[in-house]
Amino acid sequence: MPLRQVLVPMIVACALFMENLDSTVIATALPKIAESLHEDPLRLNLAITSYLLSLAVFIPLSGWVADRYGARSVFRAAIVVFTVGSACCGISQSLPELVAARILQGIGGAMMVPVGRLVMLRTVPKSELVRAMSYLTVPALIGPVLGPPLGGFIVTYSSWRWIFYINLPIGLLGIVLATLFIENIKEIGDWPLDLRGFLLAGTGLAGLMFGFENAGRGVLPMPLVVAMLLGGAICTTLYVLHSRLHAYPIIDLKLLRIPTLAAAITGGSLFRIGIGALPFLLPLMLQLGFGMSPFASGLLTFASAAGAMSMKMTAAPIIRSLGFRRVLLGNAVISSAFVMSYAWFSPETPHWLIFLALLAGGFFRSLQFTCTNTLIFADVPPPLMSRATSFQSMAQQLSVSVGVGIGALLLHVTLALNGRTELSAGDFSGAFLTVALISLSSIFFYLPLTGEAGAEVSGHHAAAKGGAMPGRGATGD
Repeated sequence: MPLRQVLVPMIVACALFMENLDSTVIATALPKIAESLHEDPLRLNLAITSYLLSLAVFIPLSGWVADRYGARSVFRAAIVVFTVGSACCGISQSLPELVAARILQGIGGAMMVPVGRLVMLRTVPKSELVRAMSYLTVPALIGPVLGPPLGGFIVTYSSWRWIFYINLPIGLLGIVLATLFIENIKEIGDWPLDLRGFLLAGTGLAGLMFGFENAGRGVLPMPLVVAMLLGGAICTTLYVLHSRLHAYPIIDLKLLRIPTLAAAITGGSLFRIGIGALPFLLPLMLQLGFGMSPFASGLLTFASAAGAMSMKMTAAPIIRSLGFRRVLLGNAVISSAFVMSYAWFSPETPHWLIFLALLAGGFFRSLQFTCTNTLIFADVPPPLMSRATSFQSMAQQLSVSVGVGIGALLLHVTLALNGRTELSAGDFSGAFLTVALISLSSIFFYLPLTGEAGAEVSGHHAAAKGGAMPGRGATGD
């Protein structure tokens, strides 16, 4: 495989890792940041929500901007914006300054993730797409797992400002590598900006994400959370109506007419809702339920990331051998079973057993994400790739927020039913069982797929007929 096709997925994966890590590493550092800025720790939640809101508002715009100005130019500019935002976060001396810097980071992240994925799709041939996507799956799983312990380590042994400064060398390296190895491919055509659609989609996504992120946490009054969810739902509904009438909608819902994309978006979102609750539930259970320190908890949950990394070299041969449909169906059951097994963890469960369960679970979850993230683009025509990446990024961000919201709400309901205010080890079982069932329900959207779905990407049809697969490197040979 040409060097460029190897390097581009790794460059994009590093950028995605930086964004995923940054969105989670700050949570552990909030008390120290609040102390340094002389603010109430609860008010510091604005540093997280402002980033999420910025991300939500600008993701729908990413595809149009990439088509207009070129994927490399936008991807490189996004890294610059994100890196500058990180530096501004590090030098912030007040809460308003930190919030403004986080908004700037969010704008960079909103462009960096979907446009980075688009860069890869336009560089890597379809026969190599599974291997390339496996690189992009790992950062999404490692970031939420590595973020809390890394944040705890930095604020314990150094200044909280370094949780932002660590992005600077990574960002600078990304800018150099993007300039050297990524081509500035533009789509032919001059599509007008759907400004009304952008405002409706951004507002709707922001309301839904912000509402679900705060559901059940007790940080904001419940009427305000409900109002945000209701407002987000109304704007989203208005956008759906608007998109049917607009020739070039900012998020093209007509892409759902592609069977493979529809199955991957809907089934993948349900699966991600269940899995998205894990980075929230697991540290709480290990720390509040089992009495472990944040650092010890982080070392244990890192097993999920190790499992995800071990999947990278095996995804392509597994998918080639079995095909997308079999892998998605079987793996959804296996992954959901592992999540269910976490409901039976207790303070007496040996740590080695927890580690192995998280390690194996991380492998299968990563394989599922690689499948869905690849299948989404298997049958999308090249001119529509930018719209598909915006659509996928929007669905991904929303489903993760819904997952966290559901996890928090389930714990809140459990405490209310038991008449208690503090969590214990037994309070997490119901939450794990519920989110596992949500992930399992994704199989109903994979069932309509044919055995040959995404065959050009997986090479499964070639394997079934005993033929050679185009692009031999995708087999892992």
